Amino acid sequence: MTSLTSRRALRDPQSSRLRSGWLARWVPRTAVLVALASATIAVPLADTASSQTDAFAAAGPVGYPSAVDVLSSAQPTSTPTSLLAAVRGATLVSDTSSRSFERNPLPGCDGEAREAGSNGQVPASDLCTLWDGRQMLRGDAAVALAELNKNFNAAFGRDMCITDTYRTLSEQRRVAATKPGLAATPGTSNHGWGLAIDLCTSENRLTSVMSWLADNGPTYGWDNPDWARRGGSGAYEPWHWEYVPGTTALGTNY
Repeated sequence: MTSLTSRRALRDPQSSRLRSGWLARWVPRTAVLVALASATIAVPLADTASSQTDAFAAAGPVGYPSAVDVLSSAQPTSTPTSLLAAVRGATLVSDTSSRSFERNPLPGCDGEAREAGSNGQVPASDLCTLWDGRQMLRGDAAVALAELNKNFNAAFGRDMCITDTYRTLSEQRRVAATKPGLAATPGTSNHGWGLAIDLCTSENRLTSVMSWLADNGPTYGWDNPDWARRGGSGAYEPWHWEYVPGTTALGTNY
C-alpha cells in the first residue's frame, strides 16, 4: 500500500509542483555554497603559491645574489690588486699582479724592464718616476713598488717615505765618501740599476711599519736582503730594500 501510494504521489500533479518548488529553492543555494567553498579553498592556495614564488624570486638560489641584488649593487665588478691581502712568503712579481687588471698603478710608466747600459748611467727615459714626482726606479721595480704603496696607503693612510732610489755613478761616489762602510763600491750598487730603495728613518723606527713591510713586501718582489739584516754578512741596514726579481736576474742579489 505504501508503495502504491508513493507511485501515485509521484504521478500526482500537486506532488510534482511541490518537488519543483523545492528544487527551485535549493539549486541556487547549493550553487552559492559551492562557489563560497571554492573561493575559501582556492584563494588561500593561490596566495600561498604567490607568496612562495615571491619569496623564491626575492631570495634566489641559496648562496647566490638575486637579480635585484646584482642590479642594485654599487660594488665594483672586480677587485684591484692594491686591495687584496698580501700572503706571507709569496713572491708574486709586479708583472703578474699588475697585468691581471686593466689599470696602471703608476700612470706614465709601462712597467717594462729595459736593458740598461751600465750601473749608475741608466738613461732617465728608461726609468719611471714614483708617486712623489722625484724618486726614480726601473720600470718593473717602480710598478711593483707602486702596488705595494697602494696597500701601504690603505693600511697607514699615507704613502711610504723613501729617501733614495736610483743613484747615478757620481751620487754613489758621494755616498761612499760620506758614509764609509755603509755604501757599496761605486758602480756595483743596486741603486745604480734602479732596483733598490732606502726608507726614511721615521719608517725604520716604527715596528708596525717594518713588520707590515716584512709581511707584504715580498708579495710584490720587494725585500730587505739577507746581508742587510741583523746578523747578515753586511752592515745592518733595515732601511735598504731591493726588487728581488730584478737583482736575481742581474746576478746582483748578493
